[in-house]
Amino acid sequence: MNNRLKVLRAERDWSQAELAERLGVSRQTVNALETGRYDPSLPLAFRIARVFGQPIEAIFIAE
Repeated sequence: MNNRLKVLRAERDWSQAELAERLGVSRQTVNALETGRYDPSLPLAFRIARVFGQPIEAIFIAE
């Protein structure tokens, strides 16, 4: 699943570690999400949407 995490994170000038802390996950999880190697669980997708203040559909793009 493609996503806009890297762009959204860069717009806020957050490191992967900072985003990971806000989400309660590891930096490696953020990296895997950004590179498309890991699709988030529904609860994590909702946390990501809350952190960025956007609907899930605006962050994750179904292929």
